[in-house]
Amino acid sequence: MFKTLLLSICLCFSFSQAVIAAPAPDGFTELTKRLSPSVVNISTAQTIQIETEEVPAFPEGSPLERFNDFFGRGNNRDGRVSKSLGSGFVIDAVGHIVTNNHVIQDADLIEVTFPSGDTFEAELIGRDPATDIAVLKIDTGKDLPFVRFGDSDTAEVGEWVIAIGNPFGYSGSVAAGIISARNRDISHGSYDDFIQTDVAINQGNSGGPLFDMDGDVIGVNTAILSPTGYSVGISFSVPSELAESVVNQLIEFGETRRGYLGVRPQEVSPTLARSYGLDDTFGALVTSIVKDSPAEKAGLEKGDLITAVGGQRLESSRLLSRRIAEAEIGEALEITYIRKRRTRTANVTIERLEEQVTKEEKERRADEENNAERSVNGIYVEALSDETRAKYRIDDRIEGVRVSKVDRYAEASGKILVGDIIEEVGFEAVDSPKAFEDAVAAAKDFEAPVTFLINRGGNYIFYALTVTS
Repeated sequence: MFKTLLLSICLCFSFSQAVIAAPAPDGFTELTKRLSPSVVNISTAQTIQIETEEVPAFPEGSPLERFNDFFGRGNNRDGRVSKSLGSGFVIDAVGHIVTNNHVIQDADLIEVTFPSGDTFEAELIGRDPATDIAVLKIDTGKDLPFVRFGDSDTAEVGEWVIAIGNPFGYSGSVAAGIISARNRDISHGSYDDFIQTDVAINQGNSGGPLFDMDGDVIGVNTAILSPTGYSVGISFSVPSELAESVVNQLIEFGETRRGYLGVRPQEVSPTLARSYGLDDTFGALVTSIVKDSPAEKAGLEKGDLITAVGGQRLESSRLLSRRIAEAEIGEALEITYIRKRRTRTANVTIERLEEQVTKEEKERRADEENNAERSVNGIYVEALSDETRAKYRIDDRIEGVRVSKVDRYAEASGKILVGDIIEEVGFEAVDSPKAFEDAVAAAKDFEAPVTFLINRGGNYIFYALTVTS
């Protein structure tokens, strides 16, 4: 430990002798006053279905009566409301707001609160899970203060930056620091190109802006690296050059429209770079070409080393996906590459990227759809998943669906109970909520009461119910 400390002191002393660092700002007061009115608090709410029949209600007038709503026994009979907090920023006078997708994902209600305390319900314009960017819109009837995107590509390591947001719900909090690194890959997705800073970013800062000293947004605060869940000085922001492109598409189309090239790239090692005649290491090595893709049509081949896209040098293979994604669909894009140590160019007509879904992913989505909770005539059922079996101690040999809720005024109320396992509907076995729904629909066509076979704690009971919907 002593040697490490001594080395650090020596390195710092040597560096200070060689480089005169730019002076730190006198403060951030004026910048904060100008920018803060455009930074907002994002609050969301999501209703969670709970099994109210299994939770006792506290009597009216009891000191514990206020907990009935919490347990879904009061006015909120459909379930408890889960809330979350994040940050966002206004980007134009008409009320478009940028935040993170994970802040608003699955929300039933999104509200935006300004530093003045004014609160508005927001409409979701579009979201992009791949980059974790979402766009909201509010209508206030007046022009709003807003901030502009800056050029993140010119931001350099060591520059001062500030973040304004709502960590842990403390609105309008300001934190300052420097850019620690660029082009970080944190295994977040295909378009990882994060700005790393040492700014104190915590829960609630997600979706908030990262400003340069000109007051321009150069990043959207998205993630932190922390073993404790609190800031340890390593935070990551989506660069504005990527975020702005996504935002513009979401506003215009309600979705992203990414470019598609059709190659599988490999990172270039120093040895590979030298073998292609390069003095330094950069670019993306093509390891395969998709048949009938734009790359194949333009004449690119396996083994080509792409060095530039649109006249802009490709510093690493990871940046290829981003450059192609941001390219104009249907337009010719110049690709510079090396083949057999000779530099060549190709004009590639970029096509739109269609979602690539594997067979396994299709099967997973189908299973998810079939096993999603469903309701018919006030009877709610859930799949007998491993988690459900473990939670309610349901034997692996039992097949069917579990009743998770029965509406109070449903015909089945008092007959079919929460926790019952429905094994057959209309004398047909059911093994998923989708199969239950289909079986009820099929039995209803006979215009007679539908027979349900119920397994209640190992005892079997038949019920015949009239199905109307």
